[in-house]
Amino acid sequence: MRVFMLGWEFPPLISGGLGTACYGLTKAMSRQQVQIIFVLPKDIGAEYSSHVKLLSPQSSRVAWGDRPPQSVASTYAQDAVTGKSPFANMVFKAVPSRMKNPYQSAGGVLRHATPSTDQHAKRDHFEGPGVGGIDYQGDLVAETHRFASLCVDLARGEDFDVIHAHDWMTFPAGLAIAAVTAKPLVVHIHSTEFDRSGDHVNQPVYDIERCGMHGAKRVIAVSYLTKSIIAHRYGIESRKIDVVYNGIDNGRPVQIPHQQTGISRSDRIVLFLGRITMQKGPEYFVRAAKKVLDKTRNVKFVMAGSGDKVRDVIELATDEGIGHRVLFTGFLRGADVRRVFQMADVYVMPSVSEPFGIAPLEAIRHDVPVIISKTSGVSEVLTHALKVDFWDTDEIANKIIAVLRHPPLSSTLREQADLEVRGLTWEGAARKCKTVYQHAIGAVGA
Repeated sequence: MRVFMLGWEFPPLISGGLGTACYGLTKAMSRQQVQIIFVLPKDIGAEYSSHVKLLSPQSSRVAWGDRPPQSVASTYAQDAVTGKSPFANMVFKAVPSRMKNPYQSAGGVLRHATPSTDQHAKRDHFEGPGVGGIDYQGDLVAETHRFASLCVDLARGEDFDVIHAHDWMTFPAGLAIAAVTAKPLVVHIHSTEFDRSGDHVNQPVYDIERCGMHGAKRVIAVSYLTKSIIAHRYGIESRKIDVVYNGIDNGRPVQIPHQQTGISRSDRIVLFLGRITMQKGPEYFVRAAKKVLDKTRNVKFVMAGSGDKVRDVIELATDEGIGHRVLFTGFLRGADVRRVFQMADVYVMPSVSEPFGIAPLEAIRHDVPVIISKTSGVSEVLTHALKVDFWDTDEIANKIIAVLRHPPLSSTLREQADLEVRGLTWEGAARKCKTVYQHAIGAVGA
């Protein structure tokens, strides 16, 4: 089977869960002999120039490289299962685009939430006008249509059986390619506009999502929570929606040498890792932190991530009088993510609306007990996690204290959750996607 896949991020250029999911899913599919053409709407930097030539609006035929980005290829040169490259059955292609990530800004260093950091917080804000609950950069909606026209030109010269489009920015391209090639379209919903913005949605983005879902032969949701939103908010028939949970690579993480961080060995570490946006509930984390610190003092709270709420959250921590106990790292990648997990005593995800949530799985893989929001897809598959209402900061604080004070509870959560996560693999997700493809192909002309 040959898949024409459309995404907007892939390691090493990632901002969050979607890039991680695309990496894990495509690597597993490649192992299962699925042939994938992966198209990225990226303004590709120098590290790609040795093997990727960009398709320009003036040219319809160019030479393309077929190797993954160099930093990926060097890190994952050999697959542990097959002994071959994990991308042996993949071709990476890219078209030039100003389509930047609308949800995340990168960069930052470990810092305390003090008034002096306010100038640093400004760089975590997005440029461009705010719409809904998210600040979208530039005319992103128009750019998705420009990207679509370039992808159609590229797709004309390719042979494939099905189109797989990840999230709304690639839906116009998926629909256009399906119209030209008569190949079935599968759209993969990692997050909806209601997750990102609540009820204050960006109407053009919602319209693109709805059009993509209605125009697709099948819709993949990352959880039953997301499936319910798709059915009720977008008017999609339930029987058209397939739930495919995200997975995790279950190899034991590499130990990272300790580095100076401003955290003493006696400190207990409570970790928040994710975009610092309305969707992720960072203010509830800070308010719970205040209540924890009212009862115990040898605790520090680390917030790893960036986003449009950074300045507000820094100011909240300062106003609560706990700025010296809350540290902001900025956006982390690779070894820095592993290092912060290895420092943590407990991971907290107080998301207001989380379609799935890969970070708790990563925490468990690093032997960290987790506290997660009930309004998260991952809560459907984790039994041995403490679950809370995101707004109940008293309960979040109580559960943090319980994990820190009671080693048997922490130990049980770690051991049992690890057993659960072992069965949640990207190989299983890939097999389910292949079944979805078969159903989509069978629906053509039906």
